[in-house]
Order: sequence, then structure tokens, then C-alpha cells
Amino acid sequence: MINVTNLDQSFGKKLVLDAVTLEIHKNEICALVGRNGAGKSTFINSLLGLLPIKQGSISINGVEVTKKNNEWKKAIAYLPEKFMLYPMLTGLENMTFFAEAVFKTANTERIQQVLTSVRLWDDRDVQVKKYSKGMLQRLGLAITLYQDSNILILDEPTSGIDPMGRKEILEVLGSLQDKTILLSSHHLDEIKQVCTHVAYLNDGKMEKYTVEEFLSTHNLGGIGS
Repeated sequence: MINVTNLDQSFGKKLVLDAVTLEIHKNEICALVGRNGAGKSTFINSLLGLLPIKQGSISINGVEVTKKNNEWKKAIAYLPEKFMLYPMLTGLENMTFFAEAVFKTANTERIQQVLTSVRLWDDRDVQVKKYSKGMLQRLGLAITLYQDSNILILDEPTSGIDPMGRKEILEVLGSLQDKTILLSSHHLDEIKQVCTHVAYLNDGKMEKYTVEEFLSTHNLGGIGS
């Protein structure tokens, strides 16, 4: 699903990613972890085609990520840490707006399905400015899920959310079927709860582990967002 081979990324003379290689297979939920400044954002932006690849290669669903080829974009959906929503619009209006922005028309049945899956259907007519942080993040997740991509990249989806809001987000993620997920996180409990693997980025190098392997060999102390 996601195949990264010998990826180098640098800013000036600083080498941020050093021959990074990673494979994420179908239906894996892989946590991306590393200390502040380790290069997690650089790695994600490379996957999304937002940073040009200086050396190495990235493929999504067997399609190489390049500027000339946009086919790979159909397989991937991205939820940033802070999803920019329209506070004066309701949850339903935000969903409809973003659906129409991408697909020109909004599928009302699909909107109901994803809002229900993130437990916001009953709050669909409430203005987003009245939503809690957890509700805002679940709405962002619903908008991401609307396009029904096979691969999800989620950047700190529980950042700044209270424990109850985090629990709700994790329950939604745990309920997703047939999705391959790369989840940037520094919360040990959510890694334990929803992830199958860990991609650990340290000093420009990346190693992949099962969650059990990672927890038995590493101390998460000091790892940040």
C-alpha cells in the first residue's frame, strides 16, 4: 500500500531523512513516532507530494508519487492536525461544502453514513463554532472519510483533545474496516489501543516494529509531537 525506498530529504546542509525505507501493508495501522524535530512532518509531506523527492522513491498502491502522475492521490486521504472548518456553518453544511469542493456534488446518503460513523449525525445542524475540540476533530475525520480512500494519513488526530474526546476518536479509528492507516502520535495508550505497527524515526533513520516489539525495546519518554 505504502512503499518508501531510500528516501533522503534535507534542508540546506541538514539531512532530515537519511535513506528512509518503509513498507506499510494493507489493513495495517502504523504509528509514526519520533522526538520533536525528528522529521515526522517532513516524512508526511513527502508522502503527500508536498515536498519534492530529492532522492529515493515513494509509491502508493503501486503508483509512484510524482508531480506528473496524480493517480496515486485517489488512494489516499489526509487529516491534518488542525482541520480548517467554517465556524458559522453547521456540521452538515461543512460536510456538504467540502464534498462539493472535491466531487462537485454531495452524496447525501454518504454524508449521513460518515457523520453517523463519527457520532455527529445528531449534531449535524449545530453550528461548528459550538462544537467541542473533539467534535471538531471528528468532523474533520468525517470529511476525510467521505472520499472513501483506502489509505488514511492522520497527523496527531487527538492533539489538544480532552481524554473523553480522545477516547471517541480512537473508538472511531478502531471501528474502521479495510483501511490502511499511518497515524502520527506520541501517546503510548493510543498506540497500544489502535495500532498494529510502529515506524520509529530517530536521527534521520526509520525502523518498523510490531507494537509489541517496540514497547519491549524502547522507552517513549521524551517523544513528542
